Amino acid sequence: MTTKTTSAPSAAGPRKGPRRRPPASSATKVGRPGFAWALPAAVFFALFAVTPLIMVAVLSFMSWDGIGSPEFAGMDNWSRLMDDPVMLKSVWLTLLLTVLGVVIQTPLSILLGVWAAGHQRNRAVLSVIYFVPLLLSATAVSVLWRALLDPNFGIPAEAAWLFGDGNLFGEQATAIGVLAFVSTWQFTPFHTLIYQGAARAVPQVLYQAAEIDGAGRYRQFFHITLPQLRNSMITSMILMIVGGLTTFETVLILTQGGPGTDTTISAYYMYDKAFKGFDFGAGSAIALALVVAATVISLVVVRVSGYDKMRSTMEGVS
Repeated sequence: MTTKTTSAPSAAGPRKGPRRRPPASSATKVGRPGFAWALPAAVFFALFAVTPLIMVAVLSFMSWDGIGSPEFAGMDNWSRLMDDPVMLKSVWLTLLLTVLGVVIQTPLSILLGVWAAGHQRNRAVLSVIYFVPLLLSATAVSVLWRALLDPNFGIPAEAAWLFGDGNLFGEQATAIGVLAFVSTWQFTPFHTLIYQGAARAVPQVLYQAAEIDGAGRYRQFFHITLPQLRNSMITSMILMIVGGLTTFETVLILTQGGPGTDTTISAYYMYDKAFKGFDFGAGSAIALALVVAATVISLVVVRVSGYDKMRSTMEGVS
């Protein structure tokens, strides 16, 4: 009697040869875009941003009236600006208008953005009307409000009981108020759009859980909506700061730095020095100082706020 023995299969299963990956067709190849895709944007940025900035930095150490050849002046332009009372006053006015813009526009933009993110009746129509200033340029907005606030033919002339003599551009306080108002009217819709998108991205499950716990609308706004808008708030504030430091058209058309030099901000003083006084060296120094100031302030805000780490405000939300 013969017995047949069979070997048990190994625990690892049948041995297989090396698997070969099928060749990928050109249609299935997916990879990172090459540098050639970014080359046009890089060239454009280098020609119209980096190169002019380098030229301005070099010109800030030159003496040039726009006609002859530039001559090296060392730190003369910078030292003259440090001792210039109008320059020091313009820095203070620039900071004042920037702070006013942030303080006024931030809460207004948040409230309008959160409201526009809802589902109220006629919300879409009202939002479209409110966003009309976004379609206008800064020059068009300034010309519009210059005509509306004209002391002889504008609204102040028809409402003397409210505006007095009607010359809102004749005193520093009212002129600064007009500049802050016009900037708010023009740029608040833009920041409202930022907060509207951020408010719509807040998970509804957070509000549902808050309602179960008995939280009302106000508690939901301060304990859910505002914390979720933190990153958007920092982005909006940085844009406001940079925009406030570089405001030019509004002052040029509405006040032209007046009365006297009471609304001469740094950007307008740069224009006044370079294109009115033909001192392009000093004008370039002011321009470079504005670029450095805007960059440093933005980096400080990003660093202090922790925005550079991009910490999510939605941990644990599925």
